[in-house]
This record gives sequence, structure tokens and C-alpha cells, in this order.
Amino acid sequence: MSFREGTMSTAIEVENLVVRRGKRAVLDGFFCAVPQGSVTGLLGPSGSGKTTLMRAIVGVQTVVSGRVTVLGHPAGSVPLRRRIGYVTQAPSVYADLTVAENARYFAALHRLTAADADGAVDAVGLSGHAGQLVANLSGGQRSRASLACAIVSRPEVLVLDEPTVGQDPVLRDELWGHFRRLAADGATVLVSSHVMDEANRCDRLLLIRDGALIADDTPEAVKRSAGTGDLDQAFLTLIKRQELAAA
Repeated sequence: MSFREGTMSTAIEVENLVVRRGKRAVLDGFFCAVPQGSVTGLLGPSGSGKTTLMRAIVGVQTVVSGRVTVLGHPAGSVPLRRRIGYVTQAPSVYADLTVAENARYFAALHRLTAADADGAVDAVGLSGHAGQLVANLSGGQRSRASLACAIVSRPEVLVLDEPTVGQDPVLRDELWGHFRRLAADGATVLVSSHVMDEANRCDRLLLIRDGALIADDTPEAVKRSAGTGDLDQAFLTLIKRQELAAA
């Protein structure tokens, strides 16, 4: 697959973003930037604000204040509708259609061919299940069907909310290989996870905890900053530093 070429070095910019749920601030004055043509990992424990940030980037999250810009446009604006792909944690495909029918439906929305749809299904390792109803797939297979529908349009920005959950190690490795190929073709891939062993596969990391960004750098730089060669330990060290600074 090939992607339309962009001209900006930064694909996503988040500035002073505030999101509240009730009286609680999920994100409070949040800043970050995601380089174009990269695989950026958004990592942190459950409840840290990862999904909320991704929803804001896609443009489906109600925000109190701040600015989110994607490919030079406000998040959620009309020019981005065909340029951004989003895969939620819950599979977003039609259960009463086959894998191939789902992919071909989304391809048709973008005036693409059945061959494009079949290529996306093959890319996520589901060509052997293309004729199966989504309702009869395993949870991991449904997640991959959702991914096929998201990548069929060749989006310039692909936002993936924990796409490897429920996948076996072989399939997880294949998916990460595909993410890297997408980035090599010019796409910007933002992947959330709470599994630190996946962080080393990224070009850059955004480590988030309790709605605050505690690191924004390459995996190697994050480990050097924490004085350890282990990312799990690095994350814990950075958390302790944050707590001491706030005390």
C-alpha cells in the first residue's frame, strides 16, 4: 500500500487539552506532538487517559478547552474524514457480514475496489477467514477485521487503541510488522498499549499516567533518562520522579 505524501514533519499536535468526566479532569492541560511517518506508542496503565486522548485526536471527544490539530486541520473537521483511520478497543465491524464483505463495504465508501479490500484482509492475516461471518470469529479475529476496514482506505494517520489485545504472540508480531510497513510508506501510526514489551517496537513513546505526560522520547532515550535498560523499570522510575516533584 502507498500513502499520499504530506508536507509536515508533525502530524498531530495537542496543546493545553482539558477533558473532564464529571468533576474529574481526565486530561488537564495536556501537550504532546506526534511525528509524521512514525510509529508512536501511547503507553500507560488502564485509566490513565489513553483512550480519551485518542478520541480527542480523532475528533469524537468532547473537550473543555485546548487545541488538537491533525495534518494541519482541527481534529474532527471535514478535511480529515478520509485521511484518518481509527480502530477502537471494541471491534467496529458488522457482525452479520463476512470479513470480506465488511472490508469491501468500507472500500466502497472510499471508491476503492474489491481487490483493495482483499489486500487489507490479507495484510491483517485473515485471508483464510474472509468468507466467515464476523459473528463467528474469535475476539482477536474481530479486532483484526476492524483493522482491515480501517487500513483499506490507506489513511495518512492511523489511530489504534490497543490493537494487539487478545492476539497470540505470532499474530502480534505480524501486526507490528505491518504497522512498521505502514509508517515506512508515510503513514503516521499512533498505537496505545499497556504492555511495555511492545514499547521497544516504536519510534517514539508517549508515557502517560493519571492524564499527565511523564515522558515523550525514543525508547532508548526514555531508558537512558531513567538509568535502566528495562522499560518497565524506566516507567516506574519516571512515575516516582513525578510523584516526588509533585510532593
